[in-house]
Amino acid sequence: MSADIRRFGTTSSGQEVRAVTLRADELTLRLLTLGATLQDLRLAGTPWPLILGAESLRAYETALPWCGAVVGPVANRLAQGRITIAGELWQGLPNDGEHLLHSGAAGVSQQIWEIEAATGSEVTFRLSLPHGAAALPGNRVIRAHYRIEPPATLALTLSATSDAETLMNLAHHPYWTLDGRPDTRGHRLEVAASHYLPTDAENLPRAPVPVAGTGHDLRAPRLLSDLPPLDHNYCLDGDCLEGAGLRVAARLTGASGVGLVLETDAPGLQVYDGRAIGAVPVIGLTGAPYGPYAGLALEPQMWPDAPNHKDFPAITLAPGALWRQETRLHLHRGAPEAAPAGAAARRA
Repeated sequence: MSADIRRFGTTSSGQEVRAVTLRADELTLRLLTLGATLQDLRLAGTPWPLILGAESLRAYETALPWCGAVVGPVANRLAQGRITIAGELWQGLPNDGEHLLHSGAAGVSQQIWEIEAATGSEVTFRLSLPHGAAALPGNRVIRAHYRIEPPATLALTLSATSDAETLMNLAHHPYWTLDGRPDTRGHRLEVAASHYLPTDAENLPRAPVPVAGTGHDLRAPRLLSDLPPLDHNYCLDGDCLEGAGLRVAARLTGASGVGLVLETDAPGLQVYDGRAIGAVPVIGLTGAPYGPYAGLALEPQMWPDAPNHKDFPAITLAPGALWRQETRLHLHRGAPEAAPAGAAARRA
């Protein structure tokens, strides 16, 4: 089956953005060439979108700059936006106080990606970043491959190469809303992590601490409405740092019974409760404006601000090496199985 590719709109700078619609079995989704963004996601039998998005391209340039996009090349926060690589200082333009968040306006979420290959059920986006782009060295080639796996799994592979030493920490940044309601506080969340990274007053991470005895313990399902403010990296359990592959990292279940099981091989999962959504008004996919807690972000990634913490998993990409991250998003209605077929759920 050939891919459904159509014009979505034109950016304020005059660049054309195209939309790619994929369909297979129980899933239908639409992706944008702006940021390799997951713009809409539907599950058969569920009459509402399962992620936040907008029909207006202008919304993605203003209120929703990272919504559903691939972010990076350095996702999350980098203190002061600066790093020394091979003896040379590289300085990004801070966009989060004095710090850099998701590589800012120069990041991959703000770029137009090329459609490298597409069929009715999968697409590969490609982006070339020249040396110096996003305030980092190396001529880099980045790919995002989305594929529907029946009956209702979205598989995402992110990969990158560079011809010079650089930093790489790509992440996918969808906001989940499984009930079709104005906020997600009726959802239950479980995260397979016995440690998390507390943050300071500027949202920069500190050393990992056990979740036991804290409000951040999500090893058993908890209502989002019962949780403290969340914008934290969870240090996922298991032997992911040795490259053991996919394992179940999180489960999210709406009050409606629609659920998500997230598998990844990344060592971290950023969880953000979406409390600031709506600060800039935007009409969402349901035709109503989004407000606080309209969606929950679950972002598989390396740990934030890693270059400034020697004990964090490194995000350095050597010339000629392949950076790669796998994520599987399994959607379901009703009670999920203990783990999706083929998954190797690991708990420490």
